[in-house]
Amino acid sequence: METIEVTRAGGGIVTVTLNRPEKKNAINGTMWGELVTTLREIAVGDDRVVILTGAGGAFCSGADLSGGGVDAGAQSPHQLAMMRRVGDVALTLHRLPQPTIAKVGGVAAGAGANMAFGCDLIVASDEARFTEIFARRGLTIDFGGSWLLPRLIGLHKAKELAFFADIISAKEAEAFGLVNRVVPAGELDAFVDDWAQKLATGPPIALAQTKRLLNNSMSVTMEEALDDEGAAQTVNFATADTAEAMAAFLGKRDPRFTGR
Repeated sequence: METIEVTRAGGGIVTVTLNRPEKKNAINGTMWGELVTTLREIAVGDDRVVILTGAGGAFCSGADLSGGGVDAGAQSPHQLAMMRRVGDVALTLHRLPQPTIAKVGGVAAGAGANMAFGCDLIVASDEARFTEIFARRGLTIDFGGSWLLPRLIGLHKAKELAFFADIISAKEAEAFGLVNRVVPAGELDAFVDDWAQKLATGPPIALAQTKRLLNNSMSVTMEEALDDEGAAQTVNFATADTAEAMAAFLGKRDPRFTGR
């Protein structure tokens, strides 16, 4: 692929790296296509954890507005059609059954910021910066930001970030509730690797269902949530992983989950 790198470590950990460092990993038409294809393949594969990061220090500076950022081609489609490609990537990332970790070492702006916030867990270095830069470009928020931000930090804080489009530090983002952890830059890789390895040894079916339940939590009633939990637990009790967990508990050993 031209604009992203996909690498796999042992134990089911896949890292997707946005790889246009000369543009701070701004997303052009090729990258939008490669991202949605890659994420869809991961969704139905054997990977257990997904790390999303950027090359060259930056995470992602957003859509590449300098050169037909959404769809670079001889015949440019209507803007609405181009934005559907943005939506496809955001929704595919959101729907991934595997836990996702955004590893943010530098700037995350616009769609790049919301791509990070769209992951299940966000770990930032103390050198990272975030901005909902859209208003400075005469644009409205996208890549799911209008849905994500109010759920992450509440409506009024979301409006503050979107209206003013300020650049905030990693520590400020942590205070807002936008990131899970801020670590020294030199410790970022090791911290994320540790989290990924812990998740990769977990029960894939149960984790996927927990992720779905939590993602749906603000759009269902308590009664519906309890029904969904009951259905999920029923599935779990029929898996080999739950039987293995019970056997491991009785045997005073760590379980070995296979995703079956």
